[in-house]
Amino acid sequence: MSIEKIWAREILDSRGNPTVEVDLYTARGLFRAAVPSGASTGIYEALELRDGDKQRYLGKGVLKAVDHINTTIAPALISSGLSVVEQEKLDNLMLELDGTENKSKFGANAILGVSLAVCKAGAAERELPLYRHIAQLAGNSDLILPVPAFNVINGGSHAGNKLAMQEFMILPVGAESFRDAMRLGAEVYHTLKGVIKDKYGKDATNVGDEGGFAPNILENSEVVSIEDPFDQDDWAAWSKFTANVGIQIVGDDLTVTNPKRIERAVDEKACNCLLLKVNQIGSVTEAIQACKLAQENGWGVMVSHRSGETEDTFIADLVVGLCTGQIKTGAPCRSERLAKYNQLMRIEEELGDEARFAGHNFRNPSVL
Repeated sequence: MSIEKIWAREILDSRGNPTVEVDLYTARGLFRAAVPSGASTGIYEALELRDGDKQRYLGKGVLKAVDHINTTIAPALISSGLSVVEQEKLDNLMLELDGTENKSKFGANAILGVSLAVCKAGAAERELPLYRHIAQLAGNSDLILPVPAFNVINGGSHAGNKLAMQEFMILPVGAESFRDAMRLGAEVYHTLKGVIKDKYGKDATNVGDEGGFAPNILENSEVVSIEDPFDQDDWAAWSKFTANVGIQIVGDDLTVTNPKRIERAVDEKACNCLLLKVNQIGSVTEAIQACKLAQENGWGVMVSHRSGETEDTFIADLVVGLCTGQIKTGAPCRSERLAKYNQLMRIEEELGDEARFAGHNFRNPSVL
């Protein structure tokens, strides 16, 4: 089924900043996708195109990206006659039209918005749930529910406190199912709120961009996973650290969901887990390629939201279809975070007896 119409608009994300939303129409109806945005971004990420007009949204408008979709990308994809099930061909056509290494002509936020909408339309065309369609695109026969990594305490760029560490997360690996993991996470979250209130006062229970609390002091317990322990260009420190600790070392700014950066990290043994953010690379096809590359080299993969989120739940289906076993999409608080978690509970319910939860195997769910 070919594309009949594409229309983009500017909407607001969970931090009140503009972002791109795309409506794509086929004979089967309307398919809508919205693009997330990060606060702490790696310098090697694909370019997020902003207007730069300080008189409007403090320069953060995305009307240029919207215009690129409506005036250039949409006509090209419609006239191509390609079916929405041809994800890779449509993504590659957009990359060719852009013609830059980091998508700086159209903006990764423009290309990704269309790519996400195409993927949703492709699932409908195949009469499949989105997660099964993504699994087929990735060549996966399995479907795995992830362990949620709840960001229960926010610091750094995500909160107005003095914590240097940006995220403190808990992973309920001992849960029996994803729904049980949500219960455990929510119970810990509410208990933590009471502890923080009693110890530091009511003001300390304010939440950050991702729904976590923002107190100014914390004692660490046993650590099982560390994300971005060093600067994105300090390769020697990354390699030495990963060689000397037996835990999960997650590359975010280091790898930026970019196959070229992942290949270098593999060669230098710089980390052992990829943080997968679709807007870092800018298309569904490239995100799948990055995930497969990491998995083929024995890495774990954690699908991730951004601090500036929308009500779009695409990454919930993505994590199940890619069988990564881990998802980071905030605390069990704020509806833009819970939208993803609630979608995962629906998917688990739909799968019934077929549902498998990563649990203790979150780093290597393929053994399930």
